[in-house]
Amino acid sequence: MPSWEVIFDLASVEKEIGNLEAESARPGFWDDPDTAQKAMQRLGDLKAKVDPWHNLENQLRDVAELAELVGEGDEAEGEQLRAELAAAVKKFEQLELTTLLGGEHDVSNAIVEINAGAGGTEACDWVGMLLRMYLRWAENHGYQTEVASALEGDSAGLKNVTVFVRGHNAYGYLHSENGVHRLVRISPFDANKRRHTTFASVSVLPELTESEQVEINQDELRIDTYRASSAGGQHVNKTDSAVRITHIPTGIVVSCQNERSQHRNRDVAMSVLQARLWDVSRREAQAKMTELRGDVRLIEWGSQIRSYVFQPYTLVKDHRTGVEIGDVQRVMDGDIDPFIQGYLRWIPSN
Repeated sequence: MPSWEVIFDLASVEKEIGNLEAESARPGFWDDPDTAQKAMQRLGDLKAKVDPWHNLENQLRDVAELAELVGEGDEAEGEQLRAELAAAVKKFEQLELTTLLGGEHDVSNAIVEINAGAGGTEACDWVGMLLRMYLRWAENHGYQTEVASALEGDSAGLKNVTVFVRGHNAYGYLHSENGVHRLVRISPFDANKRRHTTFASVSVLPELTESEQVEINQDELRIDTYRASSAGGQHVNKTDSAVRITHIPTGIVVSCQNERSQHRNRDVAMSVLQARLWDVSRREAQAKMTELRGDVRLIEWGSQIRSYVFQPYTLVKDHRTGVEIGDVQRVMDGDIDPFIQGYLRWIPSN
């Protein structure tokens, strides 16, 4: 069996797991709920890191046993062996990728916000297409999703949408999608069948735990309730359940209208606001460090990270990493893993 120590120090991780399990069994462990909760969260994160490698080890052991049983000329058994080995190799590649996730919030749930750029109906339709792409990706990876807020376009698509993607490492993978996404196609909304270029911005934030949340002065918030305007079942439009929160000092506005309860909509909106304020703080700190380094780079709306070309040829290209896929429909159906993997491997060298 392979030694996973070449990937990360398995022995030290398992030692920490043992220490945390022993600590959690100690009388009085829950006397300090905050400390205990952090310890249990750490324990869960470590087990989520180690257990898949042990499962893969067992999978490879099964493959090795199958190889010993396959007789010469047994085509059916040989085909099964090749399939089992290919599945194990794919699993190894996926797990190897998780070792590149070392950021403070990489294990967190993700909040994905998509906003239409210039382009009217075409841009709004692009937002809807990107939303479908991310929902498909999340479904394929076993993540849970919740659309917190969606503002419909005047004719089609969405002007903006906020969706929670919940599951281990959701933010670690999806933060690679931060930036401007460019669409090139013959617009179905153009009677003259001309080629259009449009943009949408994608912002990915971590969903903060209660202990990580930014302290907010309630006096600096303006909270408005209103009647939801988009489709959402019989309950929508009958009560003022939608909530809009404005953080006055920064001008940040978040809203949620997809829950039936006004209280629940407020909680979801506050979660998004917490993440947005955390991001503002992070960007301010980065800007100060950049200024000290003397390396100032502008982030402009036109500096797209990825282009999706439907005509005159089909190609999706990430302009940071150079990763390209010729099957644009495959990408729009949620297969963005090559771009995520390319980005995670690209980060250490930049």
